[in-house]
Amino acid sequence: MAYNRTLITAALPYANGPVHIGHLAGVYVPADIYARYLRLKGKETMFVCGSDEHGVPVTIRARKEGITTQEVVDRYHSLIKRSFEQFGISFDIYSRTTSAIHHRFAADYFRKMYEAGQFIEESSEQFYDPETGHFLTDRNIRGECPRCHSLGAYGDQCEKCGATLSPDELINPYNAETGNALTKKETKHWYLPLDQYQTWLEDWILNNHKEWRSNVYGQCKSWLDSGLKPRAVTRDLDWGIPVPVEGAEGKVLYVWFDAPIGYISNTQELCQNEPDKFGNWEQWWKQEDTRMIHFIGKDNIVFHCIVFPAMLKAQGYNLPDNVPSNEFLNLEGDKISTSRNWAVWLNEYLDDFPGKQDVLRYVLTANAPETKDNDFTWADFQARNNNELVAIYGNFVNRALVLTSKYFEGRVPACGELTDYDKEVISQITNYKSQIESLLDVFRFREAQKEAMNLARIGNKYLADTEPWKLAKTDMNRTATVLHIALQIAANLAIAFEPFLPFSSEKLRAMLRLDQAFGWEDLGRIDMLKENDALGEISLLFEKIEDSAIQAQLDKLARIKAENEAAAQAEALKNWRPEPVKEPNSFDEFEKNDIRVATVLECTPVKKSERLLQFKLDDGMGGRTILSGIAQSYPDPSVLVGKQVTFIANFPPRKMMGIESQGMILSAVDADGKLVVTTVSAPVKNGCQVG
Repeated sequence: MAYNRTLITAALPYANGPVHIGHLAGVYVPADIYARYLRLKGKETMFVCGSDEHGVPVTIRARKEGITTQEVVDRYHSLIKRSFEQFGISFDIYSRTTSAIHHRFAADYFRKMYEAGQFIEESSEQFYDPETGHFLTDRNIRGECPRCHSLGAYGDQCEKCGATLSPDELINPYNAETGNALTKKETKHWYLPLDQYQTWLEDWILNNHKEWRSNVYGQCKSWLDSGLKPRAVTRDLDWGIPVPVEGAEGKVLYVWFDAPIGYISNTQELCQNEPDKFGNWEQWWKQEDTRMIHFIGKDNIVFHCIVFPAMLKAQGYNLPDNVPSNEFLNLEGDKISTSRNWAVWLNEYLDDFPGKQDVLRYVLTANAPETKDNDFTWADFQARNNNELVAIYGNFVNRALVLTSKYFEGRVPACGELTDYDKEVISQITNYKSQIESLLDVFRFREAQKEAMNLARIGNKYLADTEPWKLAKTDMNRTATVLHIALQIAANLAIAFEPFLPFSSEKLRAMLRLDQAFGWEDLGRIDMLKENDALGEISLLFEKIEDSAIQAQLDKLARIKAENEAAAQAEALKNWRPEPVKEPNSFDEFEKNDIRVATVLECTPVKKSERLLQFKLDDGMGGRTILSGIAQSYPDPSVLVGKQVTFIANFPPRKMMGIESQGMILSAVDADGKLVVTTVSAPVKNGCQVG
């Protein structure tokens, strides 16, 4: 159907820390590109977002810093909002879920569903800390991962192996903050009966939205195929929106019920503040001629495609037309993690690279994880800036403007007779609008930006082929024509790049004195600049980024990695418990193992093996060679030379990596997983038995 307006929502970031490049690449840059594109087309558009200020993460941050939860959300809401503004994310409103209007709206939304009998009430046993007197949410609970057996996995996910978990699956669960052992206690909650929406959701998604991205469609299908179950919409917490019904004292709305309602309350707030521009909020949420697009990360798919649509359906609201969700962005080969501080934070980037918002926007879009996880590296960041933005786009624009200033006193020269090559280039320019537009319409932002850069490549090649700096010596009329066409290409670039690189487009528009009235529909025109129009002040669009700036960022990450490794070791030691004692074994069986003492003569890494060390031992019996898989624990194996170690002497020889190993070195597994070779406390004769 034909839509008269488009509502764009971007996932609400948690107000428990700054925004990082993973958030930007996954949600906010693509959402902003689309919003700017629609506005440039003259379409009625609303772009809403705000801070998610409820839920467990903010309370954990508050306790960690020893301040109130309100102080935490106030701090980070301000920081996030300011960072978005400086970065050029063009929200029509950026509000917060602690606002009075949101509290009223969310509570009213729950009450209406409650009164309509759209919830079920159930009592169940939940994890409880008897020492603190608190029920615990999934993120508050840690324990041993049942899949990889790493210690400190969360109740919803193991960050080491990536497994999705439930608290009941954890081995020896405990309170993440206090370390207290947990019990279970009965509590009552209200549930959204998703199973009752199963058939409708299957039809709405699987039959009617096959155009959704494969990752979105596939994840939804997986959930639906597994069969939907009722999902709790309340929690036992003291921070959040109180559940507005009798018998719900001490309970708040679950953050994943509360947060998406923020899209609606933000719309209501914006319409109250700017009624002349945006009208009544209900037309954006209840009229069929409004199209709604959710921009989210892949960890939010189930909530925006299954849970929230069920809530909207229950109360007669519009449903999303599309949910463009990106995959994850990694950093230097490792998963971005807020808890490990492994990230490039937006506020720090803005301080470290002033005036280079568009560089990061360009790199994140060029490397966008649209169909698979992708990796951000500082080397790629530097290369794309220096080799593409500077060497192609910036170089073309600078040459066109500087040559015009030099030969035509900074005024647009006349366009004379066109050559076949001129006509070919002009034909290519006129086709770019449909090429870029067709990609933006289906949310393929990476390819769309690539096409915009290809337009700059055409301009660069045109100048290189025609060489106006040489023509000027013999044929000024031809020089004028070449530079006239080059300037028209530059004007097209200012429009084509505007959704992607708003700061440089604004700068280029000023240099060309391009009328702001020119919008998306003018892309492809070669008459936007008129003969004798005066150009503005010329400056570089982009500048090279030096190695020293990149090295500073790599050094910062190296420090963070070292701190993380130390913290992980400390956490492992804190939560370590001895392995259970194995099944009983007889003394006679033990005596079959011939354990001896030997002095290490040499200890070296085995070539082409990351795991093995080769020991040459004086065993008092002529010597022997033993291979041991402890290389990761001994990066400098020479520290073992001269030590007396214990080994099993009567294991049959075994070939590994073409080397015969004559026994087994005995080691102890420390709490952090490190292997420590066992030694004797005082010198003994090589070959002595251990028993």
